[in-house]
Amino acid sequence: MTTRTVADGQATTTEQPRSRTEELSPARLRRVFGAFPTGVTVVAALVDGVPVGMTANSFTAVSLDPPLLSVCVAHTSTTWPLLAGRARLGVTVLGAEQEGAGMQLASRRSDRFAGLDWHATEGGGVLLDGAGAWFDTSVEQQIRAGDHDIVLLRIRALDADHAVPPLVFHGSRFRRLEQPDPLPAGADQPS
Repeated sequence: MTTRTVADGQATTTEQPRSRTEELSPARLRRVFGAFPTGVTVVAALVDGVPVGMTANSFTAVSLDPPLLSVCVAHTSTTWPLLAGRARLGVTVLGAEQEGAGMQLASRRSDRFAGLDWHATEGGGVLLDGAGAWFDTSVEQQIRAGDHDIVLLRIRALDADHAVPPLVFHGSRFRRLEQPDPLPAGADQPS
């Protein structure tokens, strides 16, 4: 496939890679899916009075009416079976300064919440403090989809701190957004 681009009166031609459908191994899919940057969320609840949670970067806004979001959970998850039956689940959107929390909550250690600041909602959802956004949710529906389940969550309460920059997951690593340098006074704004 050939792409022609015209910028500032100059035309360039770029040869785009062809689709290679014969290479659909899980490792290749993971690498290619990793080209799409996502936010990082934590899904958590109290289980027998103790916070239990996991990271999920497959968070998606689904519906405004009714208010729904989704996360995808691998069938191999050992944490999801502990959370699935809870009345409420907290979903925290991690901020850029919470990379350490993201790594800790993605680990296999038994006490993933050690040293983290968090609070529980009235219904038992667990939310991390200092995050960019949070949702108090309940499971609406769980849909089997290949080696994962798509979990639809009904939003019961929510809030955001738009001053907190997001933590981003891209290329199998945590990253931060960079703010562009401000334009000098009088410079044209991009359109």
